[in-house]
Amino acid sequence: MISNQPAERTWGLFAACGYGAACLIVLTVRQRGNRAAARRQGSRLAVLTGLTGAVLAPLAWMAAAGRAQPEIGVIIRSAALFVHRGTPYQGVAALATAHNPNAYDPYLPALVMFGMPRAILGGGLLTDPRVWFGVVFVVTFGAALAVLGTPRVEWWTAAVTASPVIALPLSAGGDDLPVLGLLCLGLALLGGNWRGRSWWRPLAAGLILGLAAAMKATAWPALVVALALTAARRDGRASALLSLAAVAVAGIADGPAAAAAPGAMLANTIAFPLGLAKVASPAASVLPGHLIAAAWGGGGWLAIALLVIAAAAVMVSLMVRPPEDLPAAGWRLVLGLTLLFLLAPASRVGYFVYPLGLSAWLLLIRRTPAAGPGPGPGPGLPQPGTRAALSLVTPRGR
Repeated sequence: MISNQPAERTWGLFAACGYGAACLIVLTVRQRGNRAAARRQGSRLAVLTGLTGAVLAPLAWMAAAGRAQPEIGVIIRSAALFVHRGTPYQGVAALATAHNPNAYDPYLPALVMFGMPRAILGGGLLTDPRVWFGVVFVVTFGAALAVLGTPRVEWWTAAVTASPVIALPLSAGGDDLPVLGLLCLGLALLGGNWRGRSWWRPLAAGLILGLAAAMKATAWPALVVALALTAARRDGRASALLSLAAVAVAGIADGPAAAAAPGAMLANTIAFPLGLAKVASPAASVLPGHLIAAAWGGGGWLAIALLVIAAAAVMVSLMVRPPEDLPAAGWRLVLGLTLLFLLAPASRVGYFVYPLGLSAWLLLIRRTPAAGPGPGPGPGLPQPGTRAALSLVTPRGR
């Protein structure tokens, strides 16, 4: 509510009402006693109230009013450029005279496709990219829970979507959410026992992770972790299927735009996010990488060097001690992304939706009953501490 971004302030006003009403519902139910049926009903009503107040209402209002974070305008403009020119990026000559950071498009071509409905059909609630960001996230995150047999998938998906971690970016911008959902689903397909006839699992995981990588570079570390997981299982065919599928999807999605204007794509998607363009990126949260880059003239290169060192350390850990099951791989990815966002010279707090969202998913899949006998590892039963923590937000009687 005190943000300097109008879209975030608007969300804060709506969300304060939604979360406040959800809190009152929970307190009212607790005063009525500990009956399991009442607690379940109150929990469901609280989740729906929070979802309505923190997601549906602010998203619909801001989409109708045309209020959003700048990245939504960048995606819509890039989609229009793609329709008329065959590339979503401003040329190098145009960028040389630009003074507005929004002239750059740091997103890969596959993500720009979310702006196509607005570019082709014009304005309206259903053509707003945020609506489709949200749809893709809900479908993929729910599927990532369902694939591993997590109970009450629909309610956990609703609760996570209603949380501030997802609700704020979804209402104001949300371009990271479809990538996050695809990462969860791609990793979920590598969980459990998929040896033998389940060769389609690494293939599908490669297609999904490749699509995420074709949207944003923030998904690339997930491919590395997924390959380390398949390598730890000593399944050469799975590693090959995953690699080929990911490269094929990324090439099909991003290849034409890269071939049409390679210089423009490099300037927009590489130089600009790394702080090497003429115009500074607006992603400048007070994080270690940005502070180092802004300290003196060579700070940007020092921040990049530290980022490379951190990435190399994570790579070495994957080779020396590769993750042997899905939770281990997921937590290694959380660590890698956290280091990436902390040390990047141009970063923002909003990027932490990835490690936070992945952490929520990893905690939820630990509620899945242990897999039956078999050579493939799977998510196990919750540890006592995790079970106790999750019981605070889980309706009793289920």
